Amino acid sequence: MDTANASVSDVELTEHRAVSDRLVAQRGPFTGTSPIVNDDLYAVVKRGGSTRTRFALHLHAGATVHTNTFFGRFPASYWQRWTTAAEVTATARIDAADHCRAQLLASDIGGHRRIIAAEVITGSGTVTLTAKLDKFADGGALWLQFDALEGGVTVADIEWTVASPETVRPVAIAICTFNRADDCANTVAALASDERVLSSLDAVYVVDQGTDPVETRELFQQVAPKFGDRLHYLRQANLGGAGGFSRGLYEASAAGPHADVLLMDDDVLCEPESVLRLSAFANMTTDPALIGAQMLFLYNPNYLLASGERADLTTLRRGLPTDKYGVRNSNVLKKLPERRIDAEYNGWWSCLIPAEVVRQIGMPLPVFFQWDDVEYSLRAGRAGIPTITLPSTGVWHADFYWKDVDGFAHYFSTRNGLITAALDPGFAPTSLAKQLSREISHSIVSLQYGLAHTQLRAIEGFLEGPNALADGGQAALAMINKERTRFPETITRPVSELPAGVRFRRADPPPKAGWDDLVLAKRAAAHLRGRLERGPVAISYEDARWWHVGRFDHVYVTDASQAGVRERKYDRELAAEMGGRLAGVMKRFRAEAPTVAEAFRAEMPTLTSRENWTRLYEQMNQASS
Repeated sequence: MDTANASVSDVELTEHRAVSDRLVAQRGPFTGTSPIVNDDLYAVVKRGGSTRTRFALHLHAGATVHTNTFFGRFPASYWQRWTTAAEVTATARIDAADHCRAQLLASDIGGHRRIIAAEVITGSGTVTLTAKLDKFADGGALWLQFDALEGGVTVADIEWTVASPETVRPVAIAICTFNRADDCANTVAALASDERVLSSLDAVYVVDQGTDPVETRELFQQVAPKFGDRLHYLRQANLGGAGGFSRGLYEASAAGPHADVLLMDDDVLCEPESVLRLSAFANMTTDPALIGAQMLFLYNPNYLLASGERADLTTLRRGLPTDKYGVRNSNVLKKLPERRIDAEYNGWWSCLIPAEVVRQIGMPLPVFFQWDDVEYSLRAGRAGIPTITLPSTGVWHADFYWKDVDGFAHYFSTRNGLITAALDPGFAPTSLAKQLSREISHSIVSLQYGLAHTQLRAIEGFLEGPNALADGGQAALAMINKERTRFPETITRPVSELPAGVRFRRADPPPKAGWDDLVLAKRAAAHLRGRLERGPVAISYEDARWWHVGRFDHVYVTDASQAGVRERKYDRELAAEMGGRLAGVMKRFRAEAPTVAEAFRAEMPTLTSRENWTRLYEQMNQASS
């Protein structure tokens, strides 16, 4: 294991000659690597008894198992659309006491099923079933089914293979971490737990930007030797997710001209099989593409976030569905996506970036964090490079709705969203001004003066132009954290601090369609006059909508984390201050935004250059030494 603060670019990553004429596109696990994961995400035993291990399953006589599951099916539609593969072959090792029937089945965009191939096996051997990838243009997948006809059957070592390219690209993993040492150690250990995946990795970069080093964890120390000299543990000052992930891209691109880099969050529950599948898919695409794994909910492990996501740059909304028929926030044990969905971006909880993409469009923006993944995919899209969110690959990440919007991160979310919007040819400052004015007004009437301040400072940060990114976000981070201490409602307090006898008030019905701005004006007028209902009252997080909270002068609102409450109090002076600042900042934004956008576009080659990141890394190293 290399431990370093400086570059490790003396490492060389080169293409490999294919070791076989078949490339393993995916394997067939029967169970996950964590006890929280439902086995039915891998294979479903429809009837009869069974026992299973990671890559083998024993069926009792009369039992049936199929792999038409999230991790069990082969995403045929995506392989037909995006790769050079003309067919796929599924193999499995069978040990049957009597007879075993093996079937290769397929679906289409509507979920209609058809049998592609079938075979009855007697005794022990390997079954081989092949399907052409020529009838899945709009959707559909492939999967296997095994029936133990008259005696017990063991099914093991399922592999889906395609004709191999002449050379296989090196793949590196870059994990960015900040004071999540235990989580990061668990992620590294998950990668080390799978010998096949471990042997496929050319490098792993653990970029540690925290004050609680991952290298101090016993688990990390135990698994590190398994990687040998391929594990590079890098310590650097905190440059956020953008700086941490970019460090992995920076090192890998210096180590070889053809390396694929898989960016991975430190706090995911990692399914190692996804690494193999993403890498295989990347080796077979007709042209370079960003290839992302899907996100499953960590606290609800059967739920899929989305089939594919997009952003609306006129409202700064991310996480929007790209297709109304795509699966979103759904239990994939009950419904699997069939339609092929084109994504606009993929989150960097797990996303593969080929070296050609970095050479063509540059490095990520030094925006600290928030929107860096969206901006990079949109920039790639404008250059003709697609983003593909690949089904049957996934990691589990903490559910987003457990995070409260009122935090320092909202500064970067708003500022970086504006930067991303400004870089797009369809930049619409007038529409954005209306949207931002409305959102900040919502914060003010919701007694969230700290959040309103954070949003206003973010707009001002955008108006500073490209120079605001000169230090990678250090000054902005320190500034917003310090300034938010002025506002007591930004602090989460223990639930035990709720006064005895405080009343819970359920939410009013939302405003009628088209009446939002009228209701907002009414709430703002009431705040201006101080004519609010007397509190304190308690309001649950789900009920804490602006039109409801805005009725009261003193409320305790449950934090999204459910770890405590936020105490919000009406303050006439703060309300007036925020209202006045809102008018002034939005006047500036309307006047200056087009010029600022031009400045960002002009500076993009410099901001996203390798030289700029070299300067930032050297600057941070000097500051910390």
